[in-house]
Amino acid sequence: MGDLLLAYYGDDFTGSTDVLESLSLNGVPTVLFLETPDAEDLERFGDARAVGIAGTSRGMSPGEMEEALPPAFGALDTLDPEIVQYKVCSTFDSSTEVGSIGRAIDVGQRRFDSPFVPVVVATPSLEPRGRYVAFGNLFATVGGTTYRLDRHPTMRRHPVTPMTEADLTRHLGEQTDRGIGLLDVRRIDGNDGEALSRELEAVVEGNEIVVFDGLDHDHQRKVGRLIWERALDHEGGPLFSASSSGLDYALSRHWRDAGVVPEPDPPRPVEAVDRILVMSGSASPVNRDQIDWALEHGFEGIRLDTPGLLDPDAAPEARGEAVAAALDVLAEGGSPLLYSVRGPDDEAVERTVERAAELGIEETRVGARLGDEQGRITREILDGTPVERVCVAGGDTSGHVAPHLDVFALEFLAPVGAGSPLCRAASRTTAFDGLELALKGGQVQTDHEAADFFGAVRDGGVRP
Repeated sequence: MGDLLLAYYGDDFTGSTDVLESLSLNGVPTVLFLETPDAEDLERFGDARAVGIAGTSRGMSPGEMEEALPPAFGALDTLDPEIVQYKVCSTFDSSTEVGSIGRAIDVGQRRFDSPFVPVVVATPSLEPRGRYVAFGNLFATVGGTTYRLDRHPTMRRHPVTPMTEADLTRHLGEQTDRGIGLLDVRRIDGNDGEALSRELEAVVEGNEIVVFDGLDHDHQRKVGRLIWERALDHEGGPLFSASSSGLDYALSRHWRDAGVVPEPDPPRPVEAVDRILVMSGSASPVNRDQIDWALEHGFEGIRLDTPGLLDPDAAPEARGEAVAAALDVLAEGGSPLLYSVRGPDDEAVERTVERAAELGIEETRVGARLGDEQGRITREILDGTPVERVCVAGGDTSGHVAPHLDVFALEFLAPVGAGSPLCRAASRTTAFDGLELALKGGQVQTDHEAADFFGAVRDGGVRP
């Protein structure tokens, strides 16, 4: 595979589809692999100019990351891209114990020895849920209001990686000993061309990691140019970055301006279907509102017995009940929506945590156990009756469900909500090859006022 602009590893599945969407919409043919591809896999998608591997490192300990990331980075390096990206969530979900972005940088730098590591998280292109960085502090918009991340209604109380520090340089500094600098908004606003390049050089001097501010599309354009020029100037291998899709929007904006990629065609509409299957594992209030909307608009809700699914003795019965209920809904022509939790205040959260403690399951492993069971349920439903289109809600849940369907790659089909497109799946199981699949992050929503994400998936996406 030649002429590859970028290769990336996503720290969760929905974050990986975020990059797939951002590049595809901007004229960069992209394929996302859900496992390390072999030569035959790469040949099937030989026209791609960007390649991703979806991972689950956002939920890993530093020790687990040390095991999982080196072979993934090695596989990306062999593709000979100009840039290798460790894709992080746009809300920088991480801590010293779980999903450490600092540890990922340490592992990446041992492989790539990049002259510096750009950290681009500002993503105004995600409006109406834009992400902005000012003087190193990350802000995120939800429900029309923009919050500093340590005051964000969801992220400040995230059950695994609560964000108590919005300053990315300080937050990242807890996770790595490498020097961290900041190219702040004053330098980006006040300079361009060679002058801005000199400002970057001044920040890189003495710092191995550089965080970039960004508030608007002009900042994106400038940052994209800076990073691409540094990548082309670096002769020792790819430039390594730990960034959200903010990097990909910035680069693709520059690539289009510079004629590296052509202007993209508008995304083609996808036909609506009569029924879909939804498997939800997100506890976010945004996802709760979307469940509420769906149940008011023709979807049939099926609550999963999460304490039962955690118990090895009770799990087969709990799975069987869920599968049978979903098959009944599908047989009647309806769309089943199976969910483990309905918002952060759902009593099921406390009951599930209590049952996990009784079973001796660490709280940090509950999500993985439930996600695996949700994957089993999804597979059994689809084995029982063919469904053309499936939506999985929750980044960690998506990472556990997709492997149960033997899905090994995704291509972009249509936009639904920024960062969670409708995709066409390539599966090693013939029955699932070509399945239309949306992997939705908990915070993701359409740009409509209504909380209609699941309805938009059923209808074929949000039209441009």
